[in-house]
Amino acid sequence: MSKASVDINNLPYADGDFFAFEQLLTGKEQDRLAEVREFLTREVRPIAVDCWNRGEFPMDLIPKLAEIDLVSPVRRQGYSNLFAGLIHAEATRADTSIATFLGVHDGLFTGSIEALASQEQQDAWLPDIYSLKKIGAFGLTEPLGGSDVAGGTRTTAQRDGDTWVLNGAKRWIGNATFSDWVVIYARDLADNQVKGFMVDTSLPGFSATKIENKISLRTVQNADIVLENVVVPDFFKLAGANSFRDTNKVLKVTRLAVAWQAVGQQLAAFDVARRYAVERHQFGRPLASFQLVQSQLVQILGNAVSSMGMMVRLSQLEDAGQAKDEQSALAKAFTTARMRESVAIGRSLLGGNGIVTDFEMAKIFADAEAIYSYEGTHEVNTLVTGRAITGISAIV
Repeated sequence: MSKASVDINNLPYADGDFFAFEQLLTGKEQDRLAEVREFLTREVRPIAVDCWNRGEFPMDLIPKLAEIDLVSPVRRQGYSNLFAGLIHAEATRADTSIATFLGVHDGLFTGSIEALASQEQQDAWLPDIYSLKKIGAFGLTEPLGGSDVAGGTRTTAQRDGDTWVLNGAKRWIGNATFSDWVVIYARDLADNQVKGFMVDTSLPGFSATKIENKISLRTVQNADIVLENVVVPDFFKLAGANSFRDTNKVLKVTRLAVAWQAVGQQLAAFDVARRYAVERHQFGRPLASFQLVQSQLVQILGNAVSSMGMMVRLSQLEDAGQAKDEQSALAKAFTTARMRESVAIGRSLLGGNGIVTDFEMAKIFADAEAIYSYEGTHEVNTLVTGRAITGISAIV
């Protein structure tokens, strides 16, 4: 294609799927992916930068998200894990904050109920959760506990007749400033095991305060939670959440979703960088006509495609019930490392315009830092993988 004939609104490989991984989806899944992609392009991406700049969540978007029906595509709707992953990548591509909102509500919160609640509890809670009539959050990380929270949970639970009394604090809890429920993980004083509880955020003693001054995921309403003698009926203790090993069943799956976010973030960087390179002129010609710029674009694309290829195979293993914790750990570590490189290249390609959100890349660059850190840091996921291949733990 000649330089003069480039149509910036109809560039080749518009979906960024250079190796046609989407063709592995069924026809029904491909149609659904196209529908969701169109929704995200129409409803989410146009408002993303403004919401991020203001640090405010677009509450009027929730009914629209409910209508497009994205919650629990695998368990409830029968789609493949590959489809679910590509949907999460597409949501991230449109806006990382909205994808994180969905990841918290659908993956961490809903995933806890689906994996750890009794059938009676699921019947009582899931209909409103699936329809987004009730918004959820996931309370595991603490002010003094991140990577070591498995063995160092300080929030406590004490049985008192037909109730449990919770005390402690949680930090970095997405959605918590406006959620209806939070799954709180707390250490049972009787047996020292971490257990899970469905907590109504209107209960006395529960408070959530927005964390200010973030440079990443500014639209996400992360909160500091304090629990002071919060009394929870025994029915709201998750029946299957009786140790941190149970909690890890949820984290293994959600770690996959975060790795898919790293794919989506790279596709977002590719979208913005490529369009800028085609539109922007320097020395009388498009930036895209310079060899080094094309090299940068190809590096971003290569990182995204290699990350996507890893995630496609891991999703297939998950569908077959064969995915392992260490595979999720490697995927999260690898894809986020490639993502960090990709967004840095994209930011550099835009020059000075890469540090203002007007051109989107600055937001993409900043949001990548949160993805790099949550759901297990790069270092911890690396060591989980290292333990798997050597049989020796080097974590502590």
